[in-house]
Amino acid sequence: MSRIQATFSRLAGAGRKALIPFITAGDPEPGMTLPLMRALVEGGADIIELGVPFSDPMADGPTIQRASERALAYGTGLRTILAMVREFRKGNDGTPVVLMGYANPIEAYGIPEFVADAAAAGVDGVLVVDYPPQECEEFARQLKDKGLDPIFLLAPTSDAARMAQVAKAGSGYIYYVSLKGVTGAGHLDLDAVAARIPAIREQVGMPVGVGFGIRDGASAARIAAVADAVVIGSRIIEEIESSPAGEAPRRVAALLQGIRAAMDGGKS
Repeated sequence: MSRIQATFSRLAGAGRKALIPFITAGDPEPGMTLPLMRALVEGGADIIELGVPFSDPMADGPTIQRASERALAYGTGLRTILAMVREFRKGNDGTPVVLMGYANPIEAYGIPEFVADAAAAGVDGVLVVDYPPQECEEFARQLKDKGLDPIFLLAPTSDAARMAQVAKAGSGYIYYVSLKGVTGAGHLDLDAVAARIPAIREQVGMPVGVGFGIRDGASAARIAAVADAVVIGSRIIEEIESSPAGEAPRRVAALLQGIRAAMDGGKS
């Protein structure tokens, strides 16, 4: 059982849902990534999604695009990010870390080398936005062989065939994109999400996390009532952007604590 699968099993046994925050590695500068990762855990994160900056992030809205630009300005790449994960693991062996990004940096690194190095660093899962499941069965197999979970996206437009492909290739959890559009978009239709989740969960046989458009405790709590996990990214990046120098970890932890409390029904 992977660290991700063990986390969902533990939470299900406690009647709780996973909180999965996203930050971009290297943003606002590389020295802040580890303090921010630790702040996410302090704030109640169950799994961390660590974004791999890329110059053409087609699925990301302006907020996460800006985060990628700041990280890339410091030269943040996969080797640097894996070093960050190795350092994080020295003090935390329990919180799963998922790398989320695009195919180009992984292919430039070399797929077998990336898979081996990610496993050695302590990465638990990989979500490649522009790798459709039917085209990366070999990549998914290599990840699974090293104990990593290949994680895939589903959207409101995903049909039964796409779900079957994801069920076959993926593991760990499903990231359900609750909106048509890019990250940070508004107009989250919670009723539509609630209506969609049970069928997805039944067809893919994995926990379902919901992201895109979740910005506060109220929306997170409503998503947590029907999904297995809540994914929040753009709102955290905005908090980082607006924080005075050195204050981002404290403010991010406080933001997440409020969301965690709302998801848990007000319990600390």
